[in-house]
Amino acid sequence: MLIALADELGNFVEYVGGPPHAATLLQPLELLSTVEETLVRDKAVESLRKVARQLSREHLLEHVLPLTKRLAQGDWFTSRISACALVAVAYEALPDATRAEIRALFAQLCRDDTPMVRRAASASLAKLAAAMFEAGEQASLKQDLLPLFSALSTDEQDSVRLMGVENCAAMGKLLSQADNRAVLLPVIRAVAQDKSWRVRYV
Repeated sequence: MLIALADELGNFVEYVGGPPHAATLLQPLELLSTVEETLVRDKAVESLRKVARQLSREHLLEHVLPLTKRLAQGDWFTSRISACALVAVAYEALPDATRAEIRALFAQLCRDDTPMVRRAASASLAKLAAAMFEAGEQASLKQDLLPLFSALSTDEQDSVRLMGVENCAAMGKLLSQADNRAVLLPVIRAVAQDKSWRVRYV
């Protein structure tokens, strides 16, 4: 029932009065995005992203940004996992100061003590990188995101390193040839010699 609820709430914008009132859907979806069951969380986050894309910049700042912060700073790792998937939502529509805040929040998630949170952050890194690229923030992408990419790609947990490998292809399309050589090539070389067969296999 919770899976169905989390899924359907993302389609309820028209039933609550359209985009001007869509923020009313965020509270129940926030609660669902913190539960222990992975399928429920995933559906809730998907619906949160769907609703957020229909909000005005004012409502993004008023509702989605505080929601993302609450999840990112939650005591339970489940909420922090969900926060990872929300950092790139409507990134281009946000003002510069708020974008910097989002990047700092994401860096915090990338350094989380819980491997599952770092894995979720790594899984969302390429989406944030693409959003930064589309926003014309190549300099910030290089300065802020590449060090996080390198750190996640050499994480002590192979499940986190796995996601770093998958990010290589996406990041390669956004970076200059010089950055590809300087950043991606060492990651690829390290993968070939990784102690985990799971990482080498990818």
